[in-house]
Amino acid sequence: MPGSILGNAVIRVEDPELLVGGATFIDNLDLGGALRLVFVRSPFAHARIRSIDTTAASGMPGVAGVFTAADLGLAPHHAFFPVNELAARPPLAEGKVRFAGDAVVAVVADNLAHAMDAAEMVEVDYDPLPAAVDPEAALEEDAPQQFEAIGSNLAASLRSPAAGDPLEDAEVVVRARFVNQRVAVMPMEGNACAAIPGDVGDGRGGAAVGDEGHDITVYVSTQMPHAFARLASRVIGIPQDRIRVIAPHVGGGFGAKAGIAAEHSVVMASALKLGRPVRWVETRSENLIAMPHGRGQIQYVEMGFTRAGDITGLRCRMIGDAGAYAGFGGALPMSTTRSMAQGVYHIPKISFDVAVALTNTTSMGAFRGAGRPEAAAFLERIMDMAADELGIDPVAIRRRNLIGSDEFPYRTQMGTVYDSGDYAKSLDAALEAAGYDALLAEQQKRRDGGDRMQLGIGLSVYVEVTGGGGGGEYASVEIHPDGTATVMAGTSAHGQGHATSFSMIVADRLGIPIENIRYIQSDTALVPRGGGTGGSRSLQIGGSAVGEAAQGVLEKGRELAASLLEADPADIVVTDDGKVGVAGVPARALTWAELSKAAADSGQTLSTALDWQSTGATFPFGAHVSVVEVDTETGWVRPIRHVAVDDCGRILNPLIVTGQQHGGIAQGMAQALWEHMIYDQEGNPRTATLAEYAMPSAAEVPFFESSNTETPSPLNPLGAKGIGESGTIGSTPAVQNAVVDAVSHLGVRHIDMPCTPERVWQAIADAKAGRRDPWRQPPSIFGRLPAPAAPASRDEPEMDL
Repeated sequence: MPGSILGNAVIRVEDPELLVGGATFIDNLDLGGALRLVFVRSPFAHARIRSIDTTAASGMPGVAGVFTAADLGLAPHHAFFPVNELAARPPLAEGKVRFAGDAVVAVVADNLAHAMDAAEMVEVDYDPLPAAVDPEAALEEDAPQQFEAIGSNLAASLRSPAAGDPLEDAEVVVRARFVNQRVAVMPMEGNACAAIPGDVGDGRGGAAVGDEGHDITVYVSTQMPHAFARLASRVIGIPQDRIRVIAPHVGGGFGAKAGIAAEHSVVMASALKLGRPVRWVETRSENLIAMPHGRGQIQYVEMGFTRAGDITGLRCRMIGDAGAYAGFGGALPMSTTRSMAQGVYHIPKISFDVAVALTNTTSMGAFRGAGRPEAAAFLERIMDMAADELGIDPVAIRRRNLIGSDEFPYRTQMGTVYDSGDYAKSLDAALEAAGYDALLAEQQKRRDGGDRMQLGIGLSVYVEVTGGGGGGEYASVEIHPDGTATVMAGTSAHGQGHATSFSMIVADRLGIPIENIRYIQSDTALVPRGGGTGGSRSLQIGGSAVGEAAQGVLEKGRELAASLLEADPADIVVTDDGKVGVAGVPARALTWAELSKAAADSGQTLSTALDWQSTGATFPFGAHVSVVEVDTETGWVRPIRHVAVDDCGRILNPLIVTGQQHGGIAQGMAQALWEHMIYDQEGNPRTATLAEYAMPSAAEVPFFESSNTETPSPLNPLGAKGIGESGTIGSTPAVQNAVVDAVSHLGVRHIDMPCTPERVWQAIADAKAGRRDPWRQPPSIFGRLPAPAAPASRDEPEMDL
């Protein structure tokens, strides 16, 4: 058997096509004169629609159709799964609008300029209504209601069963209110969709051929083509097997492209009504107000300790912001955040209550981490605050409470079962890489000298869940008569490197050079089924499926070679030069091309297709150290170092792992320091362009110092865990902790994210003036929550985002 390619840094095979301009994003597909669709969106956050006049728009040059909700007849639907069935979104607003940016009218024309001109001519008469913008205020009994049928703005809730006070054994209780602010997902490519009645030719942008295979072909920028087809079938009333969904190149997803947007259904319905191809591509400003946002939790957290620093209990009362139409991201506090509430620590008692609020803002969805960053954020902040309260070093208080490496598999108080871990090892590695003692010495020197630029050192130790939705994945491997191989998988890469990683697995099993392996994905007419990509599931589930399919081909190849060479199958191996032959007898070996031809001669193919079933989620973990400088006169924060040690189980390609770490750290750091989607009291978005929304560039972030420990998972044959979201989860609290740490000696106890210069300056000024925020009691909604509506524990998180 040739030496294994796994574990080596292999350059990504999918990048050259992107670098030379061969990409097939929705906006540059050649669709044979497709019409362009533009939405007329509400300028009001909450208003009744008195009337809509489309007469002038319909008579504009090039206009093929102007559609309101009544014209298309689409039923309200959810983007991914229902948070509250009574709060589904009409694809085009009916009766009233519920956020600024709500789609009201669709204008379809022969080109984009004509569609935009006609959209300007649509007249909508609105009757403005009071808006509920702040999720806490929205849950008050006198708040303006989104949906009269619900009777309040409480979209969903969860209450822990009565089991005593989790803080009853505490000698010291540390309390705080944290805000995990709303952020925009901001992929390079916004939402985009092109719908073609009938079929297309080559699946790469060819014109419609209109045969009888499919009633509609949809190109869509999605993470989950098969799930999109399933959801589309319900929305437009066409059987799933009559819908072809193709995800071409996708310019980022980060969780926001996991379902079917209201706009997608309008594009499909318009194409079917007109009998012509229709394309829609978000503008950047449209993306900021219309694509589901992420995060959005207000967290009331109380943690009990002994005076020595041992955790005795935890009480959490969480408010999730669902936005308008009960976006599924609003339910994340009840699912993933709850499931991961214990983190890496021994916590003997936990109480966890959640209220999910409807607000007149953009609906909430998933964003890189989807509930796990929110859990790590409150845990790691409360641990730092406890260290300060008890006079214990932040490292020491973490060490004494960490779950030990000999305790796995470990079941938490939330019912989540961690597969494997060594949390102390990653913490030790991060501290050593950062030079923690030297940093402390430098910090003390600056404090003693009263320097204007103070040094902050922030820690986080985290655990997260990947592949949390469980289930399985489809994969196939086929060897062709020329000796090349084709690999298919039901995952759908949009930057993660599946073509490289999955080809490496096949190359490792079969000895076929990676350049002779073709990868096919993201087309429901070619790949029969699939779970798509989300929740960092792809390698551990999709990769395992590919590995098992490759193993199936190997077994068939060995049997065939044994027959042709008149040898015992047990003696057949893959040789160092990639042939299949008798062990130790180089002359008695066959190439894969010869074996494939022999199989074809007998009327067979040398292939295996299967569905590999996951036996459980995996739980990556790690430790991050952030180092920042804070200008104590202006509040300005400069991140100067970030050290990450992440453990994603067995590493197949360290180059891809490093890339995922860097991308995740950048997004997590951005939330801690800069990004925040802001609305005014009337629900108007104040950060609707990149001139106002503070997304950083490479110039604002330091070079990231990333490395890994490897603790294989016992739950899949690769020993792999996900890595796509780890950087986001570990970095945010580390950076926030570093900012607070830089000014903690001045009396600052906490600063909410994003830690802007204004907030840091105000915190310093308040501390100097002796002003300290008292514990703010959770809102009254928690006294009115219905009885527990969910089991007290779950074996695993139930969502895979």
